[in-house]
Amino acid sequence: SLEFLYLGGNFITAIPPELAKLPSLRYLVLCDNKIQSIPPQLAQLHSLRSLSLHNNLLTYLPREILNLVHLEELSLRGNPLVVRFVRDLTYNPPSLQELAGRTVKTRNVPYAPSDLPESLVRYLSLASNCPNPKCGGVYFDSCVRQIKFVDFCGKYRLPLMHYLCSPECSSPFSSASQSSTSQSESDSEDEASVAAHRMQKVLLG
Repeated sequence: SLEFLYLGGNFITAIPPELAKLPSLRYLVLCDNKIQSIPPQLAQLHSLRSLSLHNNLLTYLPREILNLVHLEELSLRGNPLVVRFVRDLTYNPPSLQELAGRTVKTRNVPYAPSDLPESLVRYLSLASNCPNPKCGGVYFDSCVRQIKFVDFCGKYRLPLMHYLCSPECSSPFSSASQSSTSQSESDSEDEASVAAHRMQKVLLG
């Protein structure tokens, strides 16, 4: 039944995913710590109204944060993501197993559980779709992390983490250097369902 949780100023370096098991939580204060990333499980806090993350070490936000439909205040000042964004991220080439799995999934190769070892059937079920609508590919363990900038309130641009299937995947997402109005509108096309009133306060400074 917990509704307010204040953990500010405790030198916390990581947020336990189990925090998402507080369905009534409305206010979560994690400011003035040493947090470097936000677990995507926090998107399960559907009652959350305010999330204070200022003065940490965040360089990006997980895409899943868009699922916090009742969030009204997000405080981000004093984080690296406010003054600089991650541009060059590492990419590990896919294994032969992953390449084979991608072929099976993208070419719709038919198979039945009796055709393959149980471990491979389970592996194939873990395929993730590339978010680039022009690609249509999938990935398993190997992917390219990329920052996508999403507009909130028509004023602030937040960096959200996306995963592409390969470096060659032509991404429609903008870079930090593209900040014109037309580009900004293009960036938000696939986030059209995110209404401006859902994020009434994004505190960056």
